Amino acid sequence: MSYQSKFAGAQFVSSISDLVRTYGISLHIGTNFEEYAELVAEYRPQQPLGDPFNPKLTDLSQGKGFWIAGRNEKNQLVHTQAMRLIDLKNQTLAEYFTDNFRSFPPSGMPLDMEASNYTPGPGAGRIKGRAVYHGEVWLDGRDNSYRGTGVSSVLARYAQASALMTWSPDYVFGFMPQSIAFKGLAEREGYLHSDPGALAWHHAEKDQVMKGFLIYNERQDVDWMLEMPIQDLVA
Repeated sequence: MSYQSKFAGAQFVSSISDLVRTYGISLHIGTNFEEYAELVAEYRPQQPLGDPFNPKLTDLSQGKGFWIAGRNEKNQLVHTQAMRLIDLKNQTLAEYFTDNFRSFPPSGMPLDMEASNYTPGPGAGRIKGRAVYHGEVWLDGRDNSYRGTGVSSVLARYAQASALMTWSPDYVFGFMPQSIAFKGLAEREGYLHSDPGALAWHHAEKDQVMKGFLIYNERQDVDWMLEMPIQDLVA
């Protein structure tokens, strides 16, 4: 990673930290996922810890992942995100998820794993090398303090920039429910590409299917995002 990219990334995350502080949120990055699991259990019981970041299921040691916690002025947890490095090497993301998509389920929903399926799109077929999975995105909306402010948009960009500086990956990607993607959240979070219809999660207890998009950025997309003025993203 070039010095210029590191400098731009450091400026970008610092600017976002300063901006969200004006909304009463202070950000902290950690690597101990046992600690993160305790935070989620205490402050985010309505959205249980996802399998991809559960230290009992996934090896997240030795720099393989980090999490972001945002606290309000009362020191209460109001925001989470997490990033995990997956070294695909010469395997494509499409090949990887054909075998492993069941290890990345949505949390808090009983699933019929046999009926659920992953359909590789053209983007996943191009993604190789060092890829970072972006998940655990949550912003407390109980008192509507952050609704309509644009804070969620800059927080997602903060995570991507942090991943860029930490690992210098070839790609950053995540999954987003179709209903949310249709509202333009992927673009607001800085993601420039998507594979619609990548996932279909079947509910285990009722006739209900959650469809999902694969959203992703190439390394150059994240570099370009760092040049965008963040003030244009918030109210």
